Amino acid sequence: MDLDVVNMFVIAGGTLAIPILAFVASFLLWPSALIKIYYWYWRRTLGMQVCYVYHEDYQFCYSFRGRPGHKPSILMLHGFSAHKDMWLSVVKFLPKNLHLVCVDMPGHEGTTRSSLDDLSIDGQVKRIHQFVECLKLNKKPFHLIGTSMGGHVAGVYAAYYPSDVCSLSLVCPAGLQYSTDNQFIQRLKELQDSAAIEKIPLIPSTPEEMSEMLQLCSYVRFKVPQQILQGLVDVRIPHNNFYRKLFLEIVSEKSRYSLHQNMDKIKVPTQIIWGKQDQVLDVSGADMLAKSIANCQVELLENCGHSVVMERPRKTAKLIVDFLASVHNTSNNKKLD
Repeated sequence: MDLDVVNMFVIAGGTLAIPILAFVASFLLWPSALIKIYYWYWRRTLGMQVCYVYHEDYQFCYSFRGRPGHKPSILMLHGFSAHKDMWLSVVKFLPKNLHLVCVDMPGHEGTTRSSLDDLSIDGQVKRIHQFVECLKLNKKPFHLIGTSMGGHVAGVYAAYYPSDVCSLSLVCPAGLQYSTDNQFIQRLKELQDSAAIEKIPLIPSTPEEMSEMLQLCSYVRFKVPQQILQGLVDVRIPHNNFYRKLFLEIVSEKSRYSLHQNMDKIKVPTQIIWGKQDQVLDVSGADMLAKSIANCQVELLENCGHSVVMERPRKTAKLIVDFLASVHNTSNNKKLD
């Protein structure tokens, strides 16, 4: 092999080494940056576009795919301390002919965070209604989906603004009053009594606490590398004070049972999806809702915890599509299994 060929391989090897080393360095030193790139990549791959809309001086950030058509638009509300991109795993399995809108909830990600904002469930419902009005999404009744805190808000929204919503999917929603508290709720009440708000399990500040939160929320035991755990924590830490304020607001007397107090006012066809092994919000809440909402369909998922959207995205998407087909008599139900 002559010297020119050797030089070519050295140059080629060096050229390839630069992006590889950059990736490894990013993974080890700036895992939070990689997580942001990951979400950007999946939004782009799935055709989700990020946009902003304003109500007076209040900014809403949302992503969308498709345009309003003869089928109902779908508005998706994420859970506590999450963001619009948590729905991407479900969006992947939804038909591309549906108009999808995923919004950052008040104070989260790209939506305005203000110390003057009302973070109660009622306050969040009003903000989401402002968002809907800005987009004119209620020009035709839409399908509303919410999970956990987002499910709490979605259920109350359907009760307050019945003409906006044609159907509803609640995924392990918060806001119900149980006769007995599960272990997680008991722990939260103990923390509230001791004023130990720094120790709220849903607000991790170390990789170890992040791992514990993932185990709490998921039945499936994900093997997450330490660097990714650190990245997830790094992304959240700047927002933890806001999350604590929000958490104390939504578990306050004003908000804690808002869905329970309004569930009998929900008149649209409703779908309940719940993981049977949910350790955060007990699955018996599904039966509670079914008994109070006249037109209600319950889907309980085996071997699934609180993070239904992350653990069973394909199944969740199929259940939503099948529900929409049955309720709205759509003929182009795409088979996902």
